[in-house]
Amino acid sequence: MSPASKPISLTRYLIEEQRAGHVSADLRLLIEVVARACKTISVAVGKGALGGVLGDAGTGNVQGEAQKKLDVLSNDILLEANAWGGHLAACASEEMDHSQPIPDAYPRGGFLLLFDPLDGSSNIDVNVSVGTIFSVLRCPDGVTTPGDEHFLQPGREQVAAGYCIYGPSTTLVLTVGHGTHAFTLDRETGEFVLTQRGMQVPADTREFAINMSNQRHW
Repeated sequence: MSPASKPISLTRYLIEEQRAGHVSADLRLLIEVVARACKTISVAVGKGALGGVLGDAGTGNVQGEAQKKLDVLSNDILLEANAWGGHLAACASEEMDHSQPIPDAYPRGGFLLLFDPLDGSSNIDVNVSVGTIFSVLRCPDGVTTPGDEHFLQPGREQVAAGYCIYGPSTTLVLTVGHGTHAFTLDRETGEFVLTQRGMQVPADTREFAINMSNQRHW
């Protein structure tokens, strides 16, 4: 296999983006931490009933939705993974009432991370795909202890965004502002590998999807 034909890992892609001046070293490391957390969530989702994590957790989230055990577990995985790296100032999650600053015991960085740790978790019990959604913003200058209001920034201010789908394969879709690319988790090596570069919404399509169960609210 020639060097040009070797698979491009997520780490290599991010290093190349850093060399091109598209991401900073801290943003690169932050995305790698999120990707590692997604791998851990993928393992938990893949165990299903064998992992004892199906069913309701007996609590609710800020949207008024019943939390699943995997919602809570996935939220904890993302919080713990990102707490100590020194890249974040605070996190905000659909599963928490308010944003959470990085604990004082750890260094704080210049980014804010927002996420839904397990979107579609109501599908878990019937073995349908679920996913993690995330967005990265810059912490405003001069803010040492970010609050909820500092996360309320226009979408154009995002420095990175993506989602990870846990289905027949685990796929991470990512943008750092220069195209949208898909990475598939190679379960044998444990690496996300670039499998589609420059994704775009097709100009024409034969299908569309809506949530018909909410039609009564429209």
